[in-house]
Amino acid sequence: MISGGNTLVLHGNPHDTVKLIHEKIQAVTGIPMIEQRLIYQGRQLQWDHTLAECMIRNDAGLHLVGRMRSTEHPQAWQLVDDLVSTIYRLCKGEKGVCLKSVKPKLIEFLNMTAKNNVDRDHLAPHLNIFLSLCAPAALVMLYMSPHQGNRDCAEELIRHFIDSGRDMLPKPIYSQCAPVVLEFCKLIGRTAARDDPLYTLCRGSLASMVEDLRIGRSLRSYENGGGNNKPVTNIAVEDIFPFVAELANLLSETLVSSMEPSNSVGPSLCDVNNFAAFLRPLRAAIKDQPDFGGLIPMPIRYSLPCYRDEIKLLYALFDELFEKVQMCLDKMEGDLVMEDTEEVGWDQYLAILKELRGIAKLYQGVEDSFWKSLKRNKVSLSYLIIRYATRDEDYKWILEHKELLDFESRRHLVMLLLPEMKDEYEELHEMLIDRSQLLAESFEYITRADPDMLRGGLFMEFKNEEATGPGVLREWFFLVCRDIFNPQNALFVACPNDRRRFFPNPAPQGWMWAGGLLIEEDNELALDASYLLEIWGSNISSKVDPLHLEYFNFAGRVIALALMHKIQVGILFDRAFFLQLGGTNISLEDIKDADPYLYSSCKKILDMDPVTVDQDVLGLTFVREIEELGSMKVVELFADGKNIVVNSRNREEYVKLLIQHRFVTSVAEQVSHFARGFADIIGEEKIQKLFFKSLEVEDLDGMLHGSESPISVEDWKAHTEYNGYLETDPQILWFWKIVGEMTSEQRKVLLFFWTSLKHLPVEGFEGLASKLYIYKSNESVDLLPSSHTCFNRLCFPAYPSMSVMRERLNIITQDHVGCSFGTW
Repeated sequence: MISGGNTLVLHGNPHDTVKLIHEKIQAVTGIPMIEQRLIYQGRQLQWDHTLAECMIRNDAGLHLVGRMRSTEHPQAWQLVDDLVSTIYRLCKGEKGVCLKSVKPKLIEFLNMTAKNNVDRDHLAPHLNIFLSLCAPAALVMLYMSPHQGNRDCAEELIRHFIDSGRDMLPKPIYSQCAPVVLEFCKLIGRTAARDDPLYTLCRGSLASMVEDLRIGRSLRSYENGGGNNKPVTNIAVEDIFPFVAELANLLSETLVSSMEPSNSVGPSLCDVNNFAAFLRPLRAAIKDQPDFGGLIPMPIRYSLPCYRDEIKLLYALFDELFEKVQMCLDKMEGDLVMEDTEEVGWDQYLAILKELRGIAKLYQGVEDSFWKSLKRNKVSLSYLIIRYATRDEDYKWILEHKELLDFESRRHLVMLLLPEMKDEYEELHEMLIDRSQLLAESFEYITRADPDMLRGGLFMEFKNEEATGPGVLREWFFLVCRDIFNPQNALFVACPNDRRRFFPNPAPQGWMWAGGLLIEEDNELALDASYLLEIWGSNISSKVDPLHLEYFNFAGRVIALALMHKIQVGILFDRAFFLQLGGTNISLEDIKDADPYLYSSCKKILDMDPVTVDQDVLGLTFVREIEELGSMKVVELFADGKNIVVNSRNREEYVKLLIQHRFVTSVAEQVSHFARGFADIIGEEKIQKLFFKSLEVEDLDGMLHGSESPISVEDWKAHTEYNGYLETDPQILWFWKIVGEMTSEQRKVLLFFWTSLKHLPVEGFEGLASKLYIYKSNESVDLLPSSHTCFNRLCFPAYPSMSVMRERLNIITQDHVGCSFGTW
């Protein structure tokens, strides 16, 4: 019987195969064999069976289903159909069915799928065929077979399906295989243990597929049988959530067990990564719902428009898992105090906290509670960051809460934002600089270079000097920064209350540079710049230099490079300058060092009795008087500000505008160019702002300037080793006695001569990349000591007396002599 009511009569013998009947039908009707199905008593007949095996009686009526010629992918239908029928026969234990015939069918199907399907629209029909014919169920049934051979074959096939798709398809297209792998997960999860290796593989593969998918609210649906090749629908929230819950519970269990003395296993990287991967589309789906209108209200109400059960359960999972993490952090702090640091599972704590914070952000007020709770774990958080934070992960989530961390952990995280130094010697940016033209030539080498070249590292030489290597580079950084921030060069000014701190020199208004002269635009007054520098010194504006803005860009690059190379250059930034680089607003308290007079005046205005202020005893309006090149200029703080009197009601606004003009508006271009230069090295402006925003100004002090403490001779001695000398030799004993008698400045010069560093890291000598060394040289005792700054080596011969040694050391500890005395 053919669909449509026509009947075809065929003759056959009991030993004829079903395939032979199909051939006869093709000969009569023209319907290709591959498009035919023969159904008898509700069961499809397999090609290799005989009519007798199918128990077809005489005069039996068979139903022929012929697919239309327009049916797509007939070969795929046939391959999967053969695969499934072969597996069913294997599971039934039929004789004559070869296990080895299963794998070629799957491989042929996968090769056909990968070859013909280059985008998701073409991949979906093949996957739909695979699902429609219940291929995943057949494979899992084979996997659960009591026969080990069947089980091994099924495992190999399922692994091959997952691996081949990942290897042959781009990830966006491979992700469309998620419904098939989801089916594997569900079937294996129902029939095997959750720690079954094959289930773990399928779950991990599914996680990698769905992490970037957008998921919806409807469950997937597939049409059974037929030729309706609709695209596979998206994975739904209801599909993903069970895996989130499963992994959250698994992590909670492993966290608890890791605290037991006998246990040496904590949360695994794989489980944490899978937890994060499943959470990503789930969180996105919840946030995408317009019905929420923002954060989920707490307590959670049953009137939520969608995902009610998932949202309620997700919070419960968050609450339980966060409690377990904090228990582990508490125990960890106790172990650190007791110096009992068996770090079981500690490497995954930060990754779990990151995901918990992501969940907390969904619920009203929960993120604030999350951070407040973590304040009790500052010690453990800081330790985890220093111990485990690497460039592979994103730590912006915790950098936003720098108050939870100590200096070392904040420094560690922001250093991860800077480019990583390359080891390839050929890729270093080479500089050959004349000491007499240090600033100008350094400017050319750094400003004109492509930032990518600078990020690779620097190779530094001074003209007519043999010394090269890291020591020379450290010296160059120190010297060029000293010149950049020298007030005589008019780029930066020193703060009156702390001469070590610097702030950009404001730009003069109404002046321009032309032909070596500074021109006042209104009065056409021309002044020679060199004369101005001589007369006005540090009071002259940075805009005297025609390239002054490019020099700020240069300064930003140099400071970023110094930080990248971990070199202390002896420079401190003023607080107001530092805050602007992080995009933070400046308050009155922030200007105390930069302009103590303005700070004191503003404090008096704000503290004055309101009645007195309203009597106009101050005689102030919304203007600011500026001294430029010996003359006073009035600038309005806003339009018509000269006619607005300062009173008790607007004095706070007046102070705010005054500070804004003095410390933001007047140096906006300089700060912007400095920030741009810094961003050239760090990669982008957003990262540059994050770098400064994540630090306290004291943190940057330690990173740029180094230790504020006097150099400790005992610490110096403890981190020094000897070659050719013994610690008990007279020359060594004399040396340390002489160093102990030196002034603080002499010790700095000796340290610079020895290492090209005048400032130690905040940790002291322990923070240096290597120990220091004293080598015994075979030179004449008439010669001065020498150094190899690349390797932190100081070399001197066996001087005959302490007085001779003191004389030699006194010579090299003079600042003008101590520079560039090293050889390599």
